[in-house]
Amino acid sequence: MSALADRLAPDDGRPAGAIVPVAEADAERFLDALEPPARVMARAAGFRGREDQAVVLPRAGDCVVAVGLGARAAPGRWTLAAAVAVAPPGPWRVTGPVPPLALHGWLMAQHRFTRYRAAEEEPPRTLLVEPGAIGPALAAADAEALVRDLVDTPAEDLGPAELEEAVRQLAHPFDARVESVVGEELLAKGFPAVHAVGRASPRAPRLVALDWGPPQAPLVALVGKGITFDTGGLNLKPGPAMALMKKDMGGAAHAAALARLVMAAGLPVRLKLVIAAADNAVSGHALRPGDVIATRRGLSVEVTNTDAEGRLVLADALALVGEEAPAVILDFATLTGAARVALGPELPALFTNDEALAADLAAAAAQAEDPVWRLPLWAPYRAMLKSRIADLANSPEGPFAGAIAGALFLERFVPPGVPWAHLDLYAWHATERPGRPRGGAAQGLFATFTFLERRFGT
Repeated sequence: MSALADRLAPDDGRPAGAIVPVAEADAERFLDALEPPARVMARAAGFRGREDQAVVLPRAGDCVVAVGLGARAAPGRWTLAAAVAVAPPGPWRVTGPVPPLALHGWLMAQHRFTRYRAAEEEPPRTLLVEPGAIGPALAAADAEALVRDLVDTPAEDLGPAELEEAVRQLAHPFDARVESVVGEELLAKGFPAVHAVGRASPRAPRLVALDWGPPQAPLVALVGKGITFDTGGLNLKPGPAMALMKKDMGGAAHAAALARLVMAAGLPVRLKLVIAAADNAVSGHALRPGDVIATRRGLSVEVTNTDAEGRLVLADALALVGEEAPAVILDFATLTGAARVALGPELPALFTNDEALAADLAAAAAQAEDPVWRLPLWAPYRAMLKSRIADLANSPEGPFAGAIAGALFLERFVPPGVPWAHLDLYAWHATERPGRPRGGAAQGLFATFTFLERRFGT
């Protein structure tokens, strides 16, 4: 059972407190209609119906929570998260329509990462809703909780083996099949790039594959970068840049969470989840700048920067799933700082080789209120990845177009004609907002799931 299951309940007509959404355009009218004590409190709190605003106001016999809509007409994904922060424990009911995605924010505002520090006991704030909305809302919250908890776990307790175990736990309730290729076996079975990146660590690298669904169904391939800690290798990162590198497996967390959503929804697809897991460590066995390594697809790669390791492990994973002619490939990675410079921490960069896929993902992102922003696979920049001694280099020499160069590198390992999308994401909330504490964050997860529902659902 979901840890958040008691935060939603069927609306059986029982007495409950009221949550009243208020748009900025209607705020003055709302305030004028309040009883004088409530009006004074609301004005003193600066309530103007802005997003992320909420205030508890007295009402005859009980209280009401006013929550801001901003320019919206109805609650959005994070509207109700603001209400959780101020609402007393007990049952609550929203005045007016509640879009299903709004329940997600209500639940995530009550999620806590408690592996290392027990959270204070908090009586549940339970929202009364249509019964049919409960299952999908809990599935969405559990998927995001998986992303957050994996990303928040320090590398000491989440190495390649523990990431594999997380995939196995994910698979169990759905009778999915999981296989892994570990350590030196990677060389024997054709995953030399994963081995090269992870060989310096005492924690063996691995490629983990989950299969689910009937073999005759359309194949959906999900690929995740699982670098469980990234020192930068011999191109060592400076201390501040290394501080958050426990989150460099955020792509794997997203791919696993999306797999969970697909299986929980019972989408009529064959699902293949592949996670390439390794530490990018420093030792006498470490990959060196100037080394040339092999890849599963047969392309040789000159390693010009050992800190551009995520694309190397993804190269083998993409080549593997491409061998089965999937209907679509989606890969997730905390790949480049350049994407964050271009788009900031909250907006994942989307690259795709298929215009229909680009349009469908854009529409799904808008519907899910889970933004992504497309950047181009600008063909002339392929010259940045030329090598004098190998088929390609893993990193351009100059500082320009780093996110595009990374995506162009990955594109070389996708079979021609297979629709593919790459999300270069941050996987981290750098600031505190209602329902979104500082720490691990799901980005693009619901955009991609909505896309898969729309394209493959019945």
